[in-house]
Amino acid sequence: MDHAAALPRPRAFRPIDEADFLGVLLVAPAIVFIVALVAVPFFLALYYSVSAYNLGTLSFSFVGLQNFIAVTKSDIFRRTLLNTFIFTFASNAIALVLGKITALLLLREFPGRTIVRCLLILPWAVPVALAAITWRWMLDSEYSVINWALVHAHIVPASVWPNWLGEEGLATISIVVIQAWRLFPFSAIIFLAGLTSVPKTIIDASYIDGAGYWRRTFQIVLPVILPIMMVALLFGLVFTFTDMSVVYLVTKGGPTNSTQVLGSLAFQVGILAGDVGQGAAISLYLFPFLLIATFFLLRFLRRREI
Repeated sequence: MDHAAALPRPRAFRPIDEADFLGVLLVAPAIVFIVALVAVPFFLALYYSVSAYNLGTLSFSFVGLQNFIAVTKSDIFRRTLLNTFIFTFASNAIALVLGKITALLLLREFPGRTIVRCLLILPWAVPVALAAITWRWMLDSEYSVINWALVHAHIVPASVWPNWLGEEGLATISIVVIQAWRLFPFSAIIFLAGLTSVPKTIIDASYIDGAGYWRRTFQIVLPVILPIMMVALLFGLVFTFTDMSVVYLVTKGGPTNSTQVLGSLAFQVGILAGDVGQGAAISLYLFPFLLIATFFLLRFLRRREI
């Protein structure tokens, strides 16, 4: 018998052996991280949004909901709000479709599939500043490689090629495509994980029963991967609604505020113009909508799991 193992551990080490204490100890760094980088800025934004705080006076004066009412009356804000919804839903819809197609292609056996799967993550992993510089060059009014390809493919005439970042409609399409390009690798990976989780025996049984492609997709595959799709959609919506990087780095909201989104407008009003109160109000304007949408979506997912 090992007498050393039978000896009781010192009292100082007993709390570490407790599962509850060890769990709290391991989760503590994540909690500190969330509080420091998410909770503190959020409550600080709430504090500023109900004040007349600006960089000129540096004094707090409670104004209630006046900042929210003031920004709502602005034509630029209303256009920005519409742009934000278009930017978010259009880019996420494209990303989901491309993600599903890419996942279906990656399920097939072909030479170099492992390399393709590794390269798939590049749009998601590459720094957004580097991606923005590349896209600005590709969409440049004079040196656009996209226009060069379109001209040599005889799709557009050389004398009148698109000014992607200088025309309102084309600028909107450009930032939607760039955001979809950033999001679709994540969607593809989520779809790939969901499709591989579908039991192969069920798919084989559907072939034997004579089920066609659409019946297999909507009655077998889709119900299984729907929770995963909802998680990908939720992440994409929240990420895009609160993101300003693509717009600010590529178009800075132009031309004539046609690509302005809430994040970039809040930065311009709150930081560049110095009106911190209204900038905070703009940044928090969609928070109730996102909170309610997230609550009902997570509730829907919980019911499906039960």
